[in-house]
Amino acid sequence: MNTGQFVLGAAASLALLSGTAGAEDLTVWTLNYSSNAQVNALKASEAEFEATHPGVNLEIVMRGTDEHKTALRVAAGSDTGPDIYFMWAGLGLGGEYVKAGLSRDLTEYYEKYGWDDRVSVPSLAFVESFGAGKHGMPYRFTGEAIYYNKTLFEQAGITAEPTTYDELVAAAEKLKEAGIAPITFGGTVNWHVMRLMDVLLETKCGPDTHDVLMEMRADWSTTPCATEAFTELDMWARNYILSPFMGIDQKQSASLFFLGRAAMMLEGDWHVNPINENADIANFGLFPFPTGADRLYGFAEYLYISSKTDKADLAAEYLDMFTTTAFQDQIKGAFGALSVNKEVKLGDDALDLHKEWITIFDAADGTFVNGDQAFPLDVTTEYFRIINEVASGNMDPQAAADAMQQFIGNRA
Repeated sequence: MNTGQFVLGAAASLALLSGTAGAEDLTVWTLNYSSNAQVNALKASEAEFEATHPGVNLEIVMRGTDEHKTALRVAAGSDTGPDIYFMWAGLGLGGEYVKAGLSRDLTEYYEKYGWDDRVSVPSLAFVESFGAGKHGMPYRFTGEAIYYNKTLFEQAGITAEPTTYDELVAAAEKLKEAGIAPITFGGTVNWHVMRLMDVLLETKCGPDTHDVLMEMRADWSTTPCATEAFTELDMWARNYILSPFMGIDQKQSASLFFLGRAAMMLEGDWHVNPINENADIANFGLFPFPTGADRLYGFAEYLYISSKTDKADLAAEYLDMFTTTAFQDQIKGAFGALSVNKEVKLGDDALDLHKEWITIFDAADGTFVNGDQAFPLDVTTEYFRIINEVASGNMDPQAAADAMQQFIGNRA
C-alpha cells in the first residue's frame, strides 16, 4: 500500500462511517506520527500482515491526537468505526472507552497466544484496571524526560546536567540571561503544558501526596504543595517558556526546538527519532526531570479491539503478529527505547540517546502517569482549563487549587 492510505480523506471517512468496507478489510485507527521511523514501522506491519493473510486488506488510518480522540468519541456512539484502535491506557483515556463499552474483552486471546508471558510487566499495568476481563494489547511503554541542546547550554555557561530542581531553575535563569529561551511547549493542545504541571506536582508534593491528589482522595485547596506546584507553573510560564506558547501546538514547539530557538523540551523516548530526522542528534542530551524522587514520568499505550467489530479473531491475529519477537525485533527503536516484547532489546548500533533512555528506565523506581491518564475525562478537561488559565496569567495559584477541588467536590 502507498503512503496515501495513511491519510484519511473525505471519501475514506464516509466509507468507514457508513460501514462499506470490504468483508476482508481490517481497519486500524492510530496517530499521525511525524517520525519517518514510526510511519515506516506501521507500513512494515501492514506489509507483514497482508503477506501472511492473503486476501486481507489492512488499512491503517492516521490522525492528529485531538482528531483521533474526536473520531473515537463519534465511533463510541455509533455502530461503525475501526476494528482496532490506538489509545493511551490510563483511566481518562483508554479507560473511558472501556467503560463506554467500545473495547472488547481480550481474555481469550491472552490465553490463546500467551501474551501475558510475552509482554513486559510494566506495560500490562492497565490491562485489567477499568473493566471486567482484559482490555487492550500493549503497543508501547514510554518515559518522558528533558531533552536539551548542548550548544545552547554551553553558550549559557551550564557545564553539567541539572540533578535537582533548584539546579534546573538556576540553569533556566542562566539561559534566560544569555538571551536563550530555556524551554518550549505548545499551549493549544492542552496536554503539552500539562506535562510541566505533572512533574511540578511530583516535585513539590512527593510521590505519596501526588498520588492521592491524582486519585482525588486529598483536598487540592488545602494541600499546600498543590498551590506550590501551580505557583511554580506560573513562574515557568512568566519567565522561562518560549513565548507566545499558548498560540502554538506541540509540533510547532518541536520544530522550534530542532531549530535551536529553545534549549529544552519535555518529551518522551519516542522523540529520539524526530530529533535524529530533523537536527544533528549529537548536539542533544537527555536527563530526567529532577523531581527529587526516583519515579519515572511515563505511560503505556495500547491497541484495543473494538467491541463492534465482527472480525475480532482477525484483529487479534494482527495484535499477535505486531508483538511477536520477530516483528518487534524488526522495528525496535522506532517507537522508543523499549519494546513491549520483553525478549527484544536494542542492539549495539542503537542511537546514543536511546541507550541513555535504557539507563533512565533501569534507574527508575516506579512510575507516575500523565494527568490526562490519571484523571477521568471530565476532571482532565477541568485540569487542562485551570493549567491554561494559570499559564496565561489569568488565575492565581491558590484560586487554581480551589477550582480543582471545587470541580472534584461537585462531581462526587
